Amino acid sequence: MITAVELGAIAVVLLALLLFARLLSVVRPLLVNTVVGLLAFVLASLLGVEVAVSAFVIALVALGGLPGALVVILLSALDVAFVPAVLAIPF
Repeated sequence: MITAVELGAIAVVLLALLLFARLLSVVRPLLVNTVVGLLAFVLASLLGVEVAVSAFVIALVALGGLPGALVVILLSALDVAFVPAVLAIPF
């Protein structure tokens, strides 16, 4: 015979599974966009685009996805921002 505690446990588990499925369906597009942005960033660096990699740049690309990666790559190519530092020795 099934007790009330067992029924409650089954209900809690089913509710948790439904909430997890709902959360996963909301987060999945963000994860895909993040992976595509990071892959574009890596591909650009393999093609010779020099970008100063820092925690801020990685966070911007991870949160911005493909548009974030394109902005970072464009700003680096135009020497506006995210340009690798050059060691300058004054004479």
